[in-house]
Amino acid sequence: MFSQISRRQILQAGSSGFGWLAMSQLLHESCAAEVQGSHHPATAKNVILCYMSGGASHIDTFDPKPRLQKEAGKPMPVKVERTQFNNNGNIFPSPFSFKQYGESGIPVSSMFPHVAESVDELAIIRSMTSTVNEHAQGNFFFHTGFPFIGHASAGAWINYGLGTENKNVPGYVVLKSGGSGVPHGGVGQWSSGYLPAQHQASIVQIDGAEAVANIRPREADVIQRERLSLISNLDNQFSKRVAHDPQVEAAIRNYETAYQMQTAIPELVDLSTESKSTQEMYGIFSDNSQTAGYGKQCLLARKLVESGVRFVELTCLPQTPGGSQAANPWDQHGGLEVGHRNMAMQVDQPIGGLLKDLKSRGLLDQTIVIWAGEFGRTPFSQGSDGRDHNSLGFTVWMAGGGIKGGTIHGATDEYGYHVVGQKRTIYDLWATVLHQMGVDHEQLTYRYSGRDVRLTDVHGHVIHEILA
Repeated sequence: MFSQISRRQILQAGSSGFGWLAMSQLLHESCAAEVQGSHHPATAKNVILCYMSGGASHIDTFDPKPRLQKEAGKPMPVKVERTQFNNNGNIFPSPFSFKQYGESGIPVSSMFPHVAESVDELAIIRSMTSTVNEHAQGNFFFHTGFPFIGHASAGAWINYGLGTENKNVPGYVVLKSGGSGVPHGGVGQWSSGYLPAQHQASIVQIDGAEAVANIRPREADVIQRERLSLISNLDNQFSKRVAHDPQVEAAIRNYETAYQMQTAIPELVDLSTESKSTQEMYGIFSDNSQTAGYGKQCLLARKLVESGVRFVELTCLPQTPGGSQAANPWDQHGGLEVGHRNMAMQVDQPIGGLLKDLKSRGLLDQTIVIWAGEFGRTPFSQGSDGRDHNSLGFTVWMAGGGIKGGTIHGATDEYGYHVVGQKRTIYDLWATVLHQMGVDHEQLTYRYSGRDVRLTDVHGHVIHEILA
């Protein structure tokens, strides 16, 4: 009898208790047959990506340029390349001061006093470049290695390569809070692309009524199990008829993961179980609602990697609740001093707290923390007090997971415009992350459309200089 009923009809008939199965493509469970495994001993197990969507200015954060102060207001002495808006002014000095911190004496902007306290844990790459200079393309390029939709995100690749350590929660999670938005380009930048569907990101709204839509069970457990058993039997029959198609197999496994998440996710997102001092360290009690909102993401990120989640990405909140720049809040084409100060106030204490907390718990040794945006900003002004996009040279930093702290790698010129030493690419960044996790980026491939595709495409070199 059941062979005469379509899969769609079965799901519709059983929908009263399983509305939450609609999100199954976002839920993961590692499949041993698909996990590639490590290629060499790993020094890291997890990744936390603090993504500064919009393009934080390197010359105002971690790459000070005194020459900008000396030549403020003068025309650039070198050729100015086309910019996003091509409304280019003269040399614009940083409105922020810099101070040396730690045993390494690395200079950090006055915007980041909390992060600066952990500067000896950071490897600051001042020579990062991108091939694109527009937000959506830049976001896709950073996350997937390609400047357009349809490819797998780094988090998906890592899950595909290594699998999750906890079958009850997704292996790749994106956190949102306080109205934080999706960077330009949309959720496709967190996609599994052509990889099996269980590897794409699950989006968790920390401060929502439900962290994941319909995560609370609507019926008794015994009924859910019976319903899952029925659907599993039907799906397995269907899977045999389509020669065990990977996407069908992924959907079947996701049902069971979704069931397990009903208990695991509410427990994980409950931050009240953390001590008051820990929550204070992350800024959760801050009078600044953006600091508090981002602090919740950082604290939950620690809990997630502690529970075995492979890859966690954090999203920035708009400067004003309900504001118009939710997708790119670091994008100050005007009013850079105010805008960057607001954004640093939002993320500095939470990220500083995250670094300290991970280290105190022995988790920093196995967790790579990345601070990065899609590009940097120009050393000359846009209008009177903004900066346009600059992909020719910018800064990212990494910490933990066998990364050599207190390190500066690469350099931009005296204006912070072009890279002049040890030029690096996004491919190099991900090659290095994979290497630390025991994976050779050239060997982690997936056969798609007649080609062995990989995260680093046909590029990428491990940055050995920043490895401990």
